[in-house]
Amino acid sequence: MGRNIAHALAAEGVNLVLFARSADKLEIVAREIEQKHHVRVLAVSGDMRVADDVSRLAAILKKEFGGPDILVLNTGRSPNPIRAILDEQEDARWQEAYQTQLWGAIQIVKSVVPLMLGRGWGRVIAITSASVKQPMENHSLSTVFRAGVTAYLKHLANEIGATGVTVNCVAPALIDASHRAGQAAYSEAQLAERKKLTPLGRLGTQAEVTGVVAFLASVQSGFITGASIQVDGGMVGGLY
Repeated sequence: MGRNIAHALAAEGVNLVLFARSADKLEIVAREIEQKHHVRVLAVSGDMRVADDVSRLAAILKKEFGGPDILVLNTGRSPNPIRAILDEQEDARWQEAYQTQLWGAIQIVKSVVPLMLGRGWGRVIAITSASVKQPMENHSLSTVFRAGVTAYLKHLANEIGATGVTVNCVAPALIDASHRAGQAAYSEAQLAERKKLTPLGRLGTQAEVTGVVAFLASVQSGFITGASIQVDGGMVGGLY
């Protein structure tokens, strides 16, 4: 999803700084985007859980661009296999999910968002999950820590709105991940059951998520802040 979001923003003419752990893969994606969209793309390898790596990212953003206009937070997945809440008995799994999904996002925000203030304009967008509004079966770790991200960013939206920086979450669910292999893949029977969770009777596409991210990064979204926008095909049953 991170790669697809990068392509969607580049298609709108956005220059990019990509930050992820795998240097080789990151460089391949950077060159791919540059060739296709003719924008500037910097690949910065590092781990959002490691303070020194995040500080290096912030220094590069300041040096090369004077700071970012748009920040997209796309954290990793919870440990596999996913489990019910009372089956989550291992401290190591709680710590991994916390570090990957919540603390890593906080590390980025507290180092990078100050570079956005004073510019009069900015967008912060986090990818969370619709499970923060309607918990999904066996998604306990993801729900707990992505809800933490949602709460953290709601506070941030309230505190920095006057600077012109908006802060929002995109909360997807039931998105086609057939490009993934191995543990993240679903069987045909599991896919059929997932499709029943939405009135639309199908899975969402990657483009339907990235399109919402691109909109929230745009000028036209300027009066939306502190929101968590579901991209879930109507799975969440609540009115709010």
